[in-house]
Amino acid sequence: MSPSTGSSSGAGALHHVEINVSALERSREFWGWLLETLGYTLFQSWENGVSWKLAHTYIVFVQTDPEYLDAPYHRRRTGLNHLAFRAESREQVDHIREILRERGVALLYDDRYPRAGGGGGYALFFEDPDRIKVELVAPRPEE
Repeated sequence: MSPSTGSSSGAGALHHVEINVSALERSREFWGWLLETLGYTLFQSWENGVSWKLAHTYIVFVQTDPEYLDAPYHRRRTGLNHLAFRAESREQVDHIREILRERGVALLYDDRYPRAGGGGGYALFFEDPDRIKVELVAPRPEE
């Protein structure tokens, strides 16, 4: 296969993402519910971290060491801007939005929901406990 179409071995696919968090238990509760709703399963759990896996990709959350907690995360600084996940459907995006509202999660661009991403897409934007922006994207009808 050519590099632009991927390979049957999975070479080039995202293997894992590791995110340092300011309060592991708070992030475990937030991300566990969301990722399990999207089909991930708990993969690993230890004193200072936890991970969830979907197919061959896993996401890890690790407690930030105290000496590094003084500079909070901000998506406009150099580094990660946001994480975007595929949803099963527009209905799933709507359902997750309602649950996030009930939980008091900060919804971003809510006045433009579900078109805040532009281009005719159907997406939800919100923040995790450390203010990392998360996007949930519904498939387009042609997908």
